[in-house]
Amino acid sequence: MDFLNAFNVREITSVTLILFAIIDVVGTVPVIIELKRKAGSIDAERASIAVLILMVLFLFLGNQLLSIIGLDIASFAIAGSLVIFFIALEMILGHKFFKEELASEVTSVSIVPLAFPLIAGAGTMTTLLSLKSQYQTQNIVVGIVLNTLFVFIVLKNTHYVEKILGKTGLEILRKAFGVILLAIAIKLFRSNTHL
Repeated sequence: MDFLNAFNVREITSVTLILFAIIDVVGTVPVIIELKRKAGSIDAERASIAVLILMVLFLFLGNQLLSIIGLDIASFAIAGSLVIFFIALEMILGHKFFKEELASEVTSVSIVPLAFPLIAGAGTMTTLLSLKSQYQTQNIVVGIVLNTLFVFIVLKNTHYVEKILGKTGLEILRKAFGVILLAIAIKLFRSNTHL
């Protein structure tokens, strides 16, 4: 009974909604479809497990891991923003920046850049560190698990989205979300630099 009392439904709901907004897997569906098109398919299970492990590890060891390798959160966020920036340019311009041999490996695409930095990116990681100072750790873990389940459901069902939108719809979405992703990358970069 004490175990159940340790969980707070209000905290779990708050954490889940905050992470849902930051991860924004629904908003990244066009990017996921583009990665799937380049790679042939996406391993939803592998990507979801990678997202779960990354988020839980960062929740418990984030500050320590970054300090051990001499990095601060700002540097971590800037690195993630640059990867997102080049993915966005690929979507907008149709020019390939990443080597095709990497893009053709389903495992590689499922983990980098899909699991990190698109889903469990710098924004998500820094948010987790912020949440840790406001909420109980066990409630954050439940929020992470719930969001990972949603990510898995979305990744498993991207083919339905493809069928509904069609080739023209996907192309329009790809360009539009490429611009949005580019703006997110620039905002993430600017908010972590003092230029």
